[in-house]
Parts: sequence; structure tokens; C-alpha cells
Amino acid sequence: MQQQPFVQSFFDAVTNSYSYVVSDPSTKKCAIIDSVLDYDAASASTATEQADQIIAYVQQQQLQVQWILETHVHADHLSAAQFLKQQLGGRVATSDKITLVQQTFSSIYHLDLSYFSSQQSFDYLFKDGEHFKIGELDAYNIATPGHTPACLSYVIGDAVFVGDTLFMPDYGTARCDFPKGSAAQLFDSVQKLYQLADNTRVFLCHDYLPKTRQQYQCETSIAQQKAENIHLHIGVAKDEFIALREQRDAGLNMPKLIIPAIQINMDAGKLPKAESNGIRYLKVPLNYFKTT
Repeated sequence: MQQQPFVQSFFDAVTNSYSYVVSDPSTKKCAIIDSVLDYDAASASTATEQADQIIAYVQQQQLQVQWILETHVHADHLSAAQFLKQQLGGRVATSDKITLVQQTFSSIYHLDLSYFSSQQSFDYLFKDGEHFKIGELDAYNIATPGHTPACLSYVIGDAVFVGDTLFMPDYGTARCDFPKGSAAQLFDSVQKLYQLADNTRVFLCHDYLPKTRQQYQCETSIAQQKAENIHLHIGVAKDEFIALREQRDAGLNMPKLIIPAIQINMDAGKLPKAESNGIRYLKVPLNYFKTT
């Protein structure tokens, strides 16, 4: 019989992002997945409203945080991983392919790559397919690159947390036009997810509420995705998907928060160190990212 973790979702309407607390009812151990740090772009200021909701829930339920998991380096919101670790404990973890992202964007942001190679900011890096525990819950990851080269989906009991790999079936799949993204890889990644049991609960990182739907949603199933995903249901050929995905990506603007998000998230959610005047600074690569 499949284990059934309890899943509590948290929605950030500003970035259309879902975060999750996944807990083992028998041991009260839990993992936090894809947390959000509030960020106001106009003032370049952070806040912890979203993270505080998670903290309050964990404390009310008397849970113990074992893991703070990232499915990938997000380009559309900042991670609250470090703040949550300070408040609740737990290990901040992601794919060991994070080094590819750090190499790529260290070049773009003209950062010192030796910083990441000498003192990895994440507490733990998962190898592809690695198994781990949340209390007594069995968990493992599936490498699902395509959106980024370091995307992981976490299978925990009868649930899978897919990050940006898939959206709700009526919205489709993730973009693949970021550096080292690949529509071909995304197709292959989704096929791996489709090998999971049809009744596997699928939890998504975003919902953008298409006009055909009235309410935001974060949960679907493998069976529903296989039958109804508008980009990649069963029967869609690889070449067909690649052509569709690349055509759509060519018309997309960059996410509004990509500039601050990438440089903070690839550092496990750590904010830049304050300079001699006590102020922290972000770098902005002028005229690098495309606009449509």
C-alpha cells in the first residue's frame, strides 16, 4: 500500500507560486518544498509574509522540519530557504546538477565561481534517483531537466512534486528557453513522470489560471496529465512537442524577477553579503536577457 503524506499548500498570488509542507502523520517530521521570499522590485526590498505562514503552520502542527527542498533554481520568485532554516532548522537541498546552473550564471553575472566550488551553499545535493526519508515516509527524486538542467521532481509516498516541469493540464508545460534549457530534455523528463502510477498525486509549483478556469489549482494526477495535458498528453510525438515548445518560448518575455531571483536562488536563498557601507547589492546584467 502506498504511503500517503499529508500535504499543505501555500499560494503566493504575487508570483503565482505554490509552496508545500509535506509531513509524515506518524512521526510529525516534514519537508518544505519551493518556499517563497516576498520581494518588492520597485524598492528592492524583501519581506517574510509568505514564509511566516509556513512557520506558523509548522509550529501549530508541532512538526519537525527535516528538509527544505528546492525543485530547481527558480527564475520567478526568491527562495525563503535560509530564513526558514534559521527559524525551523532542516537541511536545504537540491540537485547536484546545481553546479551547472552556478557555472552558467556566474559567467552571466560576472561572479567568482570559486565561491561556489569552495563552499557549496546548499546543505545537501541529491544525486539523480537518490532515495531519502521524511520521518517514515519513503522519498526519492527523479531528474527532470528541460526547464533548467538541474530540475528535480520529488516522489514522496503517493505524491510527486514536479516544480515547473508540468502545469495544470489546461496550461501545459514549462518554458525551456533559459540558458541550458531544452525542450527535448523536457519531453524525456515528462515521459519519466508518466511512468509513475496513474493515481499518483501531482503537485505543481505554479498556476496561472487560464481563462477557461475560475479557481487556482495546484493538484492533479498522472492519469489526468497523460490524458489531458494540452502540450504533452500521451500520443504527442517528441518532434511535435519540441516545435510547439520552441515556438511558444520565442514569444515569451523574461520573468519579472529573474534578475534578483537567479543570483539569490543559485546561492541556496542566501542574500548578498553587505558591503562596507552596510548595504547589500544585486547585480544587473544590462541588455543580456531577451525581450519580445
